[in-house]
Amino acid sequence: MRQLWDTILDFIFPKTPLVRELERMEADEFASLVERASHPPGKGMIACFDYRDKLVRTAIWELKYRGSKKMARLLASALYDELLAFLEEYAPLMCFTEPLLVPIPLSKAREAERGFNQCELLAAVLTELDGGRNFTFSRALAKHRDTPSQTKQDTRKKRLENLRDCFAADSSAVGNRNIILIDDVATTGATLEEAQKTLLRAGARKVIAFTVAH
Repeated sequence: MRQLWDTILDFIFPKTPLVRELERMEADEFASLVERASHPPGKGMIACFDYRDKLVRTAIWELKYRGSKKMARLLASALYDELLAFLEEYAPLMCFTEPLLVPIPLSKAREAERGFNQCELLAAVLTELDGGRNFTFSRALAKHRDTPSQTKQDTRKKRLENLRDCFAADSSAVGNRNIILIDDVATTGATLEEAQKTLLRAGARKVIAFTVAH
């Protein structure tokens, strides 16, 4: 079914030369070409690249709407370097040891409709690259309430209200644990902020969010 859907997508929306160029890129080349994020999306959040950059935006669209495994590997590989730099430099100072890697979840209805969760695709590649040396993958966060698209909320206040209490965390998994949240794009940081609050209420020690772009 997924292969058929990809074929239909390629027929209706053929890959552009830019997408094909991205598919041939290595992560270090990608990181050297794109703009860095100028500021974090919020407290306890780290964004790597500027979403306004055409290469970044195109790669994320391919990941988010096509579930491109090539884009997942490209973006996760670039993100992994940032994660390692953080863990090597700041984690010892913050006692941020043995973290769980937790992707931002979709609701069951949204994931069934889309056929994948782009944040899980990123987290799966990150876990593969790491090989268990620095963190452990976990689905300890779930989205138990479907919400209207955040892009339809025109203020940060509305975005926060739209997401209130939409997540649930497994306290037996996150209790007294450090958490690395993974998301593809942060706009106002509202989704990550709500996820952080949910995990902390469930007993998590510290929660740091990493996002590909802002």
